[in-house]
Amino acid sequence: MNLSEMASRARESFYILSAQPLSARNGALLRMAEVLEAEKADIFAANEADLMKAETEGLASPLLHRLRFDEAKLRQVCDGLRALADLPDPIGETVFCHEITEGLRLYRVTCPIGVIGVIFESRPDALVQIASLTIKSGNAALLKGGREALGTNGVLIRCVRRALEEAGLPADAAQLMETREDVAAMLKEDRLIDLIIPRGSNAFVRYIIDNSRIPVLGHADGICHVYVDQSADLETAWKVALDSKTQNLSVCNAAETLLVHAAIAEAFLPHFADLLREKGVEIRGDERTRALIACEPATEADWSTEYLDAILSIRVVDSLEEAVDHINYYGSHHTDCILTQDQAAARYFMDRVDSAGVYLNVSTRFADGFVYGLGAEVGIATGKIHARGPMGLDGLTTYKYKLLGHGQTMAEMKSGERAYTHRVLPEKCPL
Repeated sequence: MNLSEMASRARESFYILSAQPLSARNGALLRMAEVLEAEKADIFAANEADLMKAETEGLASPLLHRLRFDEAKLRQVCDGLRALADLPDPIGETVFCHEITEGLRLYRVTCPIGVIGVIFESRPDALVQIASLTIKSGNAALLKGGREALGTNGVLIRCVRRALEEAGLPADAAQLMETREDVAAMLKEDRLIDLIIPRGSNAFVRYIIDNSRIPVLGHADGICHVYVDQSADLETAWKVALDSKTQNLSVCNAAETLLVHAAIAEAFLPHFADLLREKGVEIRGDERTRALIACEPATEADWSTEYLDAILSIRVVDSLEEAVDHINYYGSHHTDCILTQDQAAARYFMDRVDSAGVYLNVSTRFADGFVYGLGAEVGIATGKIHARGPMGLDGLTTYKYKLLGHGQTMAEMKSGERAYTHRVLPEKCPL
């Protein structure tokens, strides 16, 4: 099947799925969890084959970790599906009701976006998370994972489609693209595809934007920072900064740069460097950092690099303002944290750092849709239009205006026979 036919089937499936009751969409999610558990032997076998091939081809260790789909990952995915089914319906929600004139009421109501193309990295669990979010929100999805996970994704999409069919919903609401040629063809289908969500580097997202007329909502680099302020509690700072970097090295919400106020650097850095070395983390520091601890010199490129690996760059700064300026200049506007006991410093940081997630005394690893209670996420949006931060169900909806009347005409309004009332009413749309 070529991409044009896939997109056409997705469009037809969207029209059906978008009109289904919540019970049907939730039923598909719950059935998906059951099918995944029943088919786990095939999933694990395909994943082992993908891992062996990736190792042979020299895939980096952090990326191999992302590629693995084991019992723990299956349990996490299935728990996520059941949690997502428990969430309220994201579509059909009345945002507001205005009375235009007597008996004429305008409702703004949430609705699905339509057909969404999503390109994501070699994390097989992302396929299930994204498909489940699009199904719950009434959208159809064309999915493209990394080539390293092609075998695993093939089994997973088979499970997703089976669950849809067994729940009485169109299987073509979730389809898998397998080649780069499919992606190139997708970029041209602006009549059938409503939105493209690429996850990857800034360069990759820019390529998608530059080569398609379809709206693009990019999910780019995660260059996350932890700033240790001069008033930070040392024990808290060591614990939170270490977790931000090392709890999972290969994820977009792991810290890549540590900024330390000069007034606390001598007390903070030597012990923290020991903690990092125990975890096998390579340290790259500016000149002032290297005066306090032994480490490799940091280059200008390090400040804007997403390592996704056991590497951390460290810079000593003279002020809170300098830290904020560094984050806003070099960061990717993903997630950044301040460690401080000074409320004024915390407020300054929270107000001035221009990122989707701004944290106080807590690990950057909390930047996650499931953690936020969104059920799951399509990704972390670092832009500012439509969706920002972990993109869950609400990010996959738009709205339509429903105007319900009783024969009112504009001629009556223009003649003065009827008058505008423009009242806000606490009503839900009945249709």
